[in-house]
Amino acid sequence: MNFVKRAGMSLGARKSKTAALLAIFVVLCTLLLGGFLLQAAAARQEADAQRVIGVDVTVRQKGLTPALADELGASDVVNRYNPRLPVRAAARGLAPLTSDAPQPGSEAGEPDQAPLAVNGVRDAGLLLPFSYGSTKITAGRGIGPEDADRDIALIERRLADRNHLAVGDIVRVLSADGAHPMPLKVVGIFQDPTQDPSSWTPPHELPGNTLYVPMATAQQLGTGTGTVGEAVYRIGSPDRAERLHAEAERVLGESGFDFRVNDKAYQDQVRPIQQVGVFAGLIVQVIALAGALILGLIVTLQIRERRTELGVLLAMGERKWKLIGQHAVEVAAVALPAVAVAALAGQLAGQSAGDALLGPQDDTPSAQLGAPDPGAVAAPTVRVEPGTVGRVAGIGLGISLVSTVVPGVGILRLHPRSILTDSE
Repeated sequence: MNFVKRAGMSLGARKSKTAALLAIFVVLCTLLLGGFLLQAAAARQEADAQRVIGVDVTVRQKGLTPALADELGASDVVNRYNPRLPVRAAARGLAPLTSDAPQPGSEAGEPDQAPLAVNGVRDAGLLLPFSYGSTKITAGRGIGPEDADRDIALIERRLADRNHLAVGDIVRVLSADGAHPMPLKVVGIFQDPTQDPSSWTPPHELPGNTLYVPMATAQQLGTGTGTVGEAVYRIGSPDRAERLHAEAERVLGESGFDFRVNDKAYQDQVRPIQQVGVFAGLIVQVIALAGALILGLIVTLQIRERRTELGVLLAMGERKWKLIGQHAVEVAAVALPAVAVAALAGQLAGQSAGDALLGPQDDTPSAQLGAPDPGAVAAPTVRVEPGTVGRVAGIGLGISLVSTVVPGVGILRLHPRSILTDSE
């Protein structure tokens, strides 16, 4: 009789033991599939974290111009960047804040002709106070790269309250020399937690007199080409900082610039995700090893229980390798439906398990700045893909092969006469 057909008859005759073997394989394959799904989900969430959180590199240099900052921002390792161009501006029809403390000196000085501190930005979401969450948008939105050609402004709450301004209103400012009047539409109001100084302070140094505008607007309000105070570049991971530094040396020169890497937020949120991925990989390895050992022990016990059956088959002239093949087919025939059951279980419970272990990483401050950065890494979608099921099936069949071939070596030492004599 064909050993494959004989394996099927044996499974049908030993229903209870077949069911127990099937249960073991279902648990084994479910755990294997869970490990692979968790690995894939962790990899996707890590990629999202690199895009959303990233690593901020702050570059400062005396004489850094917007053109140089843009050239460095065009590097392929940079995901987002924001140069900050500080200028002074005068107010027209807008009452700036003034210090409550008396001005030192016997006589008050001349009124400040440029009381507003205007900062030209490309992507307000990368400003350090906003990205750290100390300064927050309370109304409207921030300024993004899509606002490069718009005359808009992001103003501080105290200045808005004093002038009864809301989102959508128009404020009018002048360049410091009074030659360039410019109406700006208020698109957002932010709140700076910095308190007003207790001593007299020039108006442009008061936190309430700070405005953020697009870079082109700041260049029109300023005089000359303007110098960027600092530029922040967001890259995907800390290992890309060296490539950005080499690019900065090419663009800015090999010396004379300050290059600082801040990867704290990245490490705080990406490190746990990476640890989950490593843990999932260890789960797969341990389960594969433990499964092979457990099934190998079960098959060994089955071979001992079926010594008489093996002896009869050997006495009838059956080849020993076919007896080993019969056991391998029996175990493999149980493994395949177990993979299908595990795939169904993964489809039903995989997402909830992924949410529990890789929930939304919402510790990153969010300011809704109108940029494509949501401020949090969402929980990844757990998908049971055919390739993953194929890997589980391959490992399951490999375990079934190892767990039958290794114990089956004992069959090669069997002699039908001794087996039948012992059974009598």
